[in-house]
Amino acid sequence: MVPWSSLYGRNFSGLREGTRALALTYDDGPNDPWTLRLLDVLARHNARATFFMLGEFVRQRPDIVRTVFQAGHAIGNHSYSHPNLIFSTRAQMQSEIEETNRLLEEITGERPTLFRPPFGGRRIATFRMARELRLEPVMWRVTCYDWSATSVAQIVRQARRQITGGEVVLLHDGGHKQMGTDRSLSVQATDEIIRCYLDKGFKFITVPEMMQARLEATPAIP
Repeated sequence: MVPWSSLYGRNFSGLREGTRALALTYDDGPNDPWTLRLLDVLARHNARATFFMLGEFVRQRPDIVRTVFQAGHAIGNHSYSHPNLIFSTRAQMQSEIEETNRLLEEITGERPTLFRPPFGGRRIATFRMARELRLEPVMWRVTCYDWSATSVAQIVRQARRQITGGEVVLLHDGGHKQMGTDRSLSVQATDEIIRCYLDKGFKFITVPEMMQARLEATPAIP
């Protein structure tokens, strides 16, 4: 369950430590009204982020999906119903991922290229399935524990304790059990985290942008 471990397959969790860029990622949306309020915060700071969405909520609120996409943020696949894929059969995994891919492509016009397993739970077959479906597994190196936090300060403290630069950061704009989960603390914490690290010269970019930066920094093989 260590999110950045490659024991069960290669995955992306960030750039070299100390890089002055962060990729904020949000799981379990789209979620009314908190995803839209989060978009307002990101727009205010000219920051871009990555949203890992659940198919069952995508089906309910395609309008929010379109708004996220049109604002220039990246969207990834987070399964359809948020099962722990460690315990899912191959057929169940394929169904969860393919249905969400289909919905996202239908709404945005683009096929997703990123996948994050619910709960971060995976086994070797999980990432193998994702790659068969042309999805790059994305994990994280900073966990803000915003799903159980009782204050904004608690979320921000968790982020600052772990961030050194170059990380993929895990936050939530929704809750997997129901639409409308209160993520007001996550939205407010996002504002504080961005303010703090913009002042330190950091950029807030999408996961695909971070992946491209890694490619550009990798020396060519002679």
